[in-house]
Amino acid sequence: MKITYYGQNTLAIEIGGATVIVDPFITQNELSKDKVDIMDLKADYIFLTHAHFDHILDAEAIAKNTGAPIVGNFEIYQYYTDKGIEAIPLNQGGLRSFDFGKVKCVTAIHTSSFPDGSYGGNPSGFIFMGEEKNIYIAGDTSLTMDMKLIPKWAKIDLAILPIGDVVTMGAEDAVIASDFVECDKVLGVHYDALPFIKIDHAAAKKTFKDAGKELVLLGIGESLSV
Repeated sequence: MKITYYGQNTLAIEIGGATVIVDPFITQNELSKDKVDIMDLKADYIFLTHAHFDHILDAEAIAKNTGAPIVGNFEIYQYYTDKGIEAIPLNQGGLRSFDFGKVKCVTAIHTSSFPDGSYGGNPSGFIFMGEEKNIYIAGDTSLTMDMKLIPKWAKIDLAILPIGDVVTMGAEDAVIASDFVECDKVLGVHYDALPFIKIDHAAAKKTFKDAGKELVLLGIGESLSV
């Protein structure tokens, strides 16, 4: 399984012969817009954790360019279906099988609305279960006791957690989250793309190192394998 980072919460996951794009926010992200052409991105599926602009901005364009269906909660499913775009519903607590493996939709504590102000449904996280490895994408969330349920569903090989603070949990709470999900390797996301979530990279890494854990911070377009 290969994960490529495109800034904020935008990821490309190569899993089971498929490519999944998560939360595409590139063309208005100052950190990525000049480095990534969304028309060059391959996608078999597009997963959206919630409806905020910095998670769905480029979803429609990528879906139209690739034919990839959009996967998200019922409100997201309905929003894109009404636009004539193929979508697949997956709400909190639900488990669906795909050609690349299984995905469980889990709780995230945050807010959610579409850029036009309409209701975006409850935010989500996702557990991607491949043939050999499993990853947990928390989405935008605070630290929540619900994370203690994650290991009951899957052994997590990589936890992808927000660390930017202010509108999600920060590095200190992300360390606790990694305890809850029983995974000591964390890919940090949701930082630096907006003025109020800029972080001290060295301090964040030290917070994890002091707890005996590893925090990976990728540059735009960089990848890691699980």
